[in-house]
Amino acid sequence: MPIAVDLFIPCFVDQIFPHTAMNMVKVLEAVGCEVHYNANQTCCGQPAYNAGYKTEACTVARKFLHDFPAGASDRYVVSPSASCVGMVRNAYAELFEGTDDQPRYYGLQRRIFELTEFLVDVLGITEIPGSALAGQYTYHDSCSALRECGIKEAPRLLLDAVTGLERVEMADNETCCGFGGTFAVKFEAISVAMAQQKVEHALATGAQYIISTDTSCLMHLDAYIRRENKPIKTLHVADALASGW
Repeated sequence: MPIAVDLFIPCFVDQIFPHTAMNMVKVLEAVGCEVHYNANQTCCGQPAYNAGYKTEACTVARKFLHDFPAGASDRYVVSPSASCVGMVRNAYAELFEGTDDQPRYYGLQRRIFELTEFLVDVLGITEIPGSALAGQYTYHDSCSALRECGIKEAPRLLLDAVTGLERVEMADNETCCGFGGTFAVKFEAISVAMAQQKVEHALATGAQYIISTDTSCLMHLDAYIRRENKPIKTLHVADALASGW
C-alpha cells in the first residue's frame, strides 16, 4: 500500500521556485508515495514570528493546524524547506503552550518532516533510482536544517548516490549564509559579506553546484553569484534528485 503524504509548500517555493515543489512530487511518487495537496494552505507564520509579531504568527499557525489536521490516516506532512519545518516543529511549542490547540500541535509535530529526512529516516531510502547529474557539488548546511531539525547526513547520503555527482566539502559549511529572513534587510552589509564568504568557500572547492535543503539560503547565495558573475550554480536537493530521469 502506498504511503500517503501531504505536501507543505512554503511561500518561497510556491512563489519563486515552483519547479522545486514539482520535483519533490516527482521524487516522492518515484519511491511509491501517494501525494496529496491542500490548496488552502498558506504560510506557516515564520516571518511574523521572527519579527516579533507572535499574536499574528499564532493566527497564521492556527490556520496551519487546521490545514493539516490529524485524521484516521495521520498522513505524514513533507516539505522542501527545513526552515519552515523547524518553525512548525519547534516554535509552535511556544505559540500553543497551554492552549486548546496544544494537543493538535503535538500531533502535527510528530508527522512533519523535511524531504530528505523523510526519505532517509522514515522510509529508509538512500538512493533515488535513475537520478543522474554530472559534476561536483558542495553542500551548504542551512541553519534551520542543522540546528533546528538535526539534518546533516540525510541529504548527503541521497546526493552522493546520484550518478555522476561527487561531493567536495567546503570550509565552514555549517556557517550561516547570511540570509536570515529580515536580517538580510536590516543588516544588508553584514548579510552580503556572509554570502560572499560562503560563495568564496564554495568556489575554492572547484564544485559546479552549491546544494542545500532551503530555497531561501539558495536564493540569497544565487543573488550574490549573479551580481558578481561567479562560475557556480545553486540547486535545491529536490531538483538534484529529480535530475536525469
